[in-house]
Amino acid sequence: MNLRKYAAEFLGTFMLVAVVVGSGNMATNLSADKGMDLLINAISTVLALGILILVLGPISGAHFNPVVSLSEWLQKRLESFDLFCFLLVQFSGGILGAMLANLMFKNPAIFLSNRIRSGFSLWLGEVVATAGLLFLIQVLRGQNRLNLAPLVLATWIGSAYFFTSSTSFANPAVTLGRGFSDTFSGIALQSVPLFIVAQIIGATLGTLGGRYFSNTKEKGAAHES
Repeated sequence: MNLRKYAAEFLGTFMLVAVVVGSGNMATNLSADKGMDLLINAISTVLALGILILVLGPISGAHFNPVVSLSEWLQKRLESFDLFCFLLVQFSGGILGAMLANLMFKNPAIFLSNRIRSGFSLWLGEVVATAGLLFLIQVLRGQNRLNLAPLVLATWIGSAYFFTSSTSFANPAVTLGRGFSDTFSGIALQSVPLFIVAQIIGATLGTLGGRYFSNTKEKGAAHES
């Protein structure tokens, strides 16, 4: 049992949610402009996500995301026991990361969100954001360019903050964690389940699409040789 990879997944998800929630709090303290709030939140998230993938990727693969772990498990790249441990530490890390951010900004540690996020347009946004994320992971793997993951994946999430209606949660652990903070970046717990359903649908589509394009590239290379 390699405890370091479970610790890396916990730390990565913990810090990612702390950054998302903490920067959301800071943004509302600095500006009353919602567009500026979203920009601050997005920039902080992009920078932190890229750093976390770069540093922790060699240890655990830097999933920090249950649907990424599930995708890897279904493709037999992750053992069942590792999947269970990854999911456990990702969800617990997400909740504790939100609690840390709450405390940093003088809120109660458990500060349940009342921010309802519901409706087909938001769920569709989550499908698109998550599909794009999983698509990029598969294509980078197929092209043997996972070394670019810190840049590519963080950039995708940053872009999706602005072009998706949901502002790109794209991660069940982050979504649940954000339910524990009644702030700019929060989501009411009753809105969480359907966000996660949308993320699972998006992850499935993204994985299948990414595998298709990866296989096409491999067949093309074989034909040329």
